[in-house]
Amino acid sequence: MSIISSVLIFTLYTLYAISNAEDGSITSASDFSFWGTFILVLLPVSIAAKIIIHIVFVIFNKIASNEDPPSFEDELDKIIELKADRISLYVFFLGFILAMVPLVTDIPTYLTFLLLILFGFLSDLMGRIAQLYFYKKGV
Repeated sequence: MSIISSVLIFTLYTLYAISNAEDGSITSASDFSFWGTFILVLLPVSIAAKIIIHIVFVIFNKIASNEDPPSFEDELDKIIELKADRISLYVFFLGFILAMVPLVTDIPTYLTFLLLILFGFLSDLMGRIAQLYFYKKGV
């Protein structure tokens, strides 16, 4: 559910922001306000949407299965979360390094923001996928 909601939130917000952008503000080398606004709005929107989706999912799960979600984390859960967080961090760090390339070359600087946003999304997605993989694998 978390993977699907992350992809859905990111896709819908990106389509909304691009469709409401002024002409030329996305690819302008000097207009960073679009990208700053994009990032500063994306963060709280995605956090709020994920909280709402999680609450709705827990309610529907309770109604459908009449089971409470587990209220504890064992050592396996913590190890899996740490491993997934490490993978997520590596992906974001790679994206951050790649995002610096346009700043030191003649590549348009708006690509820096595109890469930061893309790798921020990919790091979250890869972390969720890694968690799912490690749970299925058993560590």
